[in-house]
Amino acid sequence: MDWTSLFQTVLPYLPAQYAGDLVSILTFLIAAAALAMRFWKPPAAGSRLALLYKAVSALAQSKGWNTNAYQPDAKALMIPADASRVTEAARLGLDPASTHPKAGEPPKPAA
Repeated sequence: MDWTSLFQTVLPYLPAQYAGDLVSILTFLIAAAALAMRFWKPPAAGSRLALLYKAVSALAQSKGWNTNAYQPDAKALMIPADASRVTEAARLGLDPASTHPKAGEPPKPAA
């Protein structure tokens, strides 16, 4: 179930004043989380703040194309836009599939 259908299911049962307040509060929280993601440097993978960072990231809807390149448990291979990621990964001795920012884990050595 997505957020839209959840709101359409729940909001008719709430009084209008509370429904408006709920939507305003949730909108503020999402905007505040997005602003925090803009300035918050990702913590280390083993840090206690990593779980909080992931929760704020989820609330800010930082997924897909909106995901930060650096995550607590992953590091992107930053190369010029006109360079080939596969070529640069091979030059560094890394597995090209693991160097994508959305791979979800640190780059692995080429086998």
